[in-house]
Amino acid sequence: MHGNQMRRQLSQQVKAVLDRVAAALLLVLLSPLMLLVAAAVWWHLGEPVLFRQVRPGLHGRPFTILKFRTMTAMDGAAAGADDAARLTGLGRFLRATSLDELPTLVNVLKGEMSLVGPRPLLVEYLDLYTARQARRHEVKPGITGLAQVNGRNELKWERRFRYDVWYIDHWSLWLDLKILFLTIVRVVTQDGISAEG
Repeated sequence: MHGNQMRRQLSQQVKAVLDRVAAALLLVLLSPLMLLVAAAVWWHLGEPVLFRQVRPGLHGRPFTILKFRTMTAMDGAAAGADDAARLTGLGRFLRATSLDELPTLVNVLKGEMSLVGPRPLLVEYLDLYTARQARRHEVKPGITGLAQVNGRNELKWERRFRYDVWYIDHWSLWLDLKILFLTIVRVVTQDGISAEG
């Protein structure tokens, strides 16, 4: 058992290095696309271009997640509108193609997130988790995860949490590679982007 724990710890250290190397390479390779998306957001939605929100990370420690903004500002008439009403055509496109997630690579580069792991939810949810659901914070949150490739936003919350805990208990580098491949398939097919209603 001790040997298995050591191998797992070594694999997690390798994962942390690979995450940062991959994030750095992707930020360089995708920088022209990110500039184009940033210009489109600025043109259609104005400033700020980036959406920032505090989310719980590893062991529940807070960090600020970065995404491209997809909604109108929360001022004036928009203040009382729900998310669906504030989501723009450009925003729907960015979410459907996951282009709004590109700035999150900065969080991976900083070591706050991983490419693969449970998706970081809201800080307000921390006190609502059961002990089992709270295990999702035993690893760094990810840009994509097992729940995302098994239904994405179509999944009920309880099933998402079951996927998160299963991922933690069965984690391996091979599982991460499989999830990354299936994520690409999901994005291309635009499957499970939004829940009914």
